[in-house]
Order: sequence, then structure tokens, then C-alpha cells
Amino acid sequence: MPNYLLAICLDFGDTLIDQATEIKDDTLTTMQAELIPGADQALYGLKQRGYRLAIVSNGPVGSVPNVFEHYGLYGLFDVFAVSQGLGVEKPDPDIFKHALDHLGIVPEAYGRTVMVGNDLAADIAGANGLGMISVWLDWAPRHRKAPLSELEVPDYTVSEPLALLNLLDGLELQFAKDRSNS
Repeated sequence: MPNYLLAICLDFGDTLIDQATEIKDDTLTTMQAELIPGADQALYGLKQRGYRLAIVSNGPVGSVPNVFEHYGLYGLFDVFAVSQGLGVEKPDPDIFKHALDHLGIVPEAYGRTVMVGNDLAADIAGANGLGMISVWLDWAPRHRKAPLSELEVPDYTVSEPLALLNLLDGLELQFAKDRSNS
């Protein structure tokens, strides 16, 4: 059965990589960093489930390939929307739209896409503003833990990247059940 969800967008720092372990060059481009435990398994699991993947991240363009190529993960992604290359930062809707447009997803289908991130103001508010399904990864201690507005309230919360697989499996089951009941 095809997936109901069309794509999974993910933040980079403190969502897939541990920002506390970053080693940067003089341009502040991340040269290497450790993955958050289970991040690689989660990405492989998402691909095995047939999801299209996008990085939607604030930061230098070179950071993502530098880290992901080291771990052999770069090829798992279909699209990279990185603020330095686009001239806009999350929560600006244009960075999310760039990723979704390049995935071939029309605005009417944004509600069938997921944004996973660790920053309530940037990731969650940005996704919610476009009608995406928002998933807050409450893993890193470096970010605020309480929403300041309704727009920052996530649809779902997970505490580690691997928990995303069970959450999405459950959503797919619920969507299938809802379709069969209508």
C-alpha cells in the first residue's frame, strides 16, 4: 500500500547531528560532527518505508554534505534546502516551500508532509504556518522547551530520532483506517 505521507523534511543540527560535537572551519561550516544516536537508523528506516527525504536547515551550505558524506547518508536525501544557499531562514515559509516544490508537492498536499526539528520557533512554527505535520524532537538541551505561541505547539513530540519511525507507522495506519471508513 502506498504511503499517505508524501515526504519527510528534517532539520540538521540537533535533529540529526549533535551540535555540541561540531568541528567547524573559519567560515563556520561544519567539517564533522557526531550523529545523534539512532539518526542513521531512522534515516534508513524512512527510506525503506518509501519516503522522500529533504533537509530544511538554517546554516552554511557546506555543513550538510561534509557531515552526511562522511557517514554515507548524503544520497538518502532527495532535496536540500539550506538557508545560506537560499537567502532565507526558517521559519520563513519560502525555505519550506523550496523543499516541497522540489519534491513536486503542491500546496494543497502540504498537510501530507512532515517537518521534524528541534527548534519550536524555527521548525515547528514554520511547518505549522504552512499546514505541514510538525514533529518536535525534544532531544537537545540547547533550545527552549516551551512554546511561546500556538504556532509553536507541535502536532507530535519524539525524544529520539528512532521514535519517529513508530510515530509515522502509527500515522500511516490511522490515515489508512480513516480512508477505509470514509
